[in-house]
Amino acid sequence: MHPQDPQPVDTPQGTTTDRGDGVISKVSPRSVADTVARLSAVVAARGMKQFAVIDHSGEAQNAGLELRDTKLVIFGSPQAGTPLMVAAPLLALDLPLRVLVWADGHRTLVSYTAPTTLAARYGLSQDLADRLAGIDAITSAAIES
Repeated sequence: MHPQDPQPVDTPQGTTTDRGDGVISKVSPRSVADTVARLSAVVAARGMKQFAVIDHSGEAQNAGLELRDTKLVIFGSPQAGTPLMVAAPLLALDLPLRVLVWADGHRTLVSYTAPTTLAARYGLSQDLADRLAGIDAITSAAIES
């Protein structure tokens, strides 16, 4: 484990942490590949579009470099995201939603920017901010046993 890595703690919702920088990390009981597959299935089941899975570690390996197993899943819903970008055009820098699934020693973490952080960053009303909150339930469903 590296000093900058999140240190998950047990909470009523499971093992999760927010390091105070607006990034939430949750521990998955699965491998990175299985967690990505589960997350993809949850996204599809909720009628959302998965835009991409970026295999950072695979691309590093292709370049002759070493990186822990690291995948970025990008997904969203035009119905939910479009009104957000109409209200705050720069929010397009953070949409579609992104979830990093990565290996940290012998555990897999699922990390993403907290919805409250995004809402504050772009000055969203509560009504609009609520459109971002679904990422919490999506990630929790992806890591359920």
